[in-house]
Amino acid sequence: MRELIKTEKTIPFMKLRVPTWIFSGLLVIASIVSLSINQLNWGLDFTGGTVIEVGYEQNADLSAIRQTLDDNGYTGAVVQNFGTQQDVLIRLEPQEGVKAQEIGNQILQLLRAESSSKVDMRRIEFVGPNVGDELTEQGGLAMLTALLCILLYIAVRFEWRLAVGAVGALAHDVILTLGLFSILGLEFDLTVLAALLAVIGYSINDTVVVCDRIRENFRKFRKGTPEEIIDGALTDTMSRTVITSLTTILVLFALFFLGGALIHGFATALLFGVVIGTYSSVYVASSLALALGVSREDLMPPEVEKEGEDLEPMP
Repeated sequence: MRELIKTEKTIPFMKLRVPTWIFSGLLVIASIVSLSINQLNWGLDFTGGTVIEVGYEQNADLSAIRQTLDDNGYTGAVVQNFGTQQDVLIRLEPQEGVKAQEIGNQILQLLRAESSSKVDMRRIEFVGPNVGDELTEQGGLAMLTALLCILLYIAVRFEWRLAVGAVGALAHDVILTLGLFSILGLEFDLTVLAALLAVIGYSINDTVVVCDRIRENFRKFRKGTPEEIIDGALTDTMSRTVITSLTTILVLFALFFLGGALIHGFATALLFGVVIGTYSSVYVASSLALALGVSREDLMPPEVEKEGEDLEPMP
């Protein structure tokens, strides 16, 4: 066994574990409170209804558009900008017996009559309430299945203290990502759900790499406190973590700024998820395992007694 060699290059991550616990705890509480009060701004994929996108030559007055729709019987319509101040997205509740194209034409005529600038129709989408309920159920089952499979893998792969840390980091990332969409009121549709599943995979992959190095260092070094060994493991994996995260973030920035409004929510969820997933691998998974008392004795492989080892030699 080798002794743990302390160098100036080792970053003392665990010295900041208490402030980061407080920071993460506040974020988790804020997310849960927002999800309880504001819930999520469910997209058309889950609620059903009609989405109409129109374009104005000049900046659109959202308040005037809402008033026009309310005065003509389209109460409860959600009106918001879509990308620019000239692009407007209108979401209506499901209306039985009326086709989406007819609703779109009626809305377009009303807006043209009330506006002094030119109004163009960009797109119309319709999702029935039955389809929305089915997508909600299937999306929830997809996320639940992914989480259960990951929990099973983590339970088999690691000692229970590291496993609890990895699961805690995963729950931390999912809650904060959902909380971001709830607090900001961003639309949660199928593309965001796909991004959330990708965040789960990215987060657990990063955490597994860190936990593997922690276990390896505990088995490799004979001396050193658990805090020092975990700091060494995190320092060893930091270059890999930074390179992977930065290259992923560069691609996501391109999607966020150049990909268009249709995948804006997808890119937002992934950008936030990658950042928070990298953070949680260091300051949630590792520090939680340390708080639970992980030690070298817990991570050593069991000794296998060889056949005939306890037999006395022949005279």
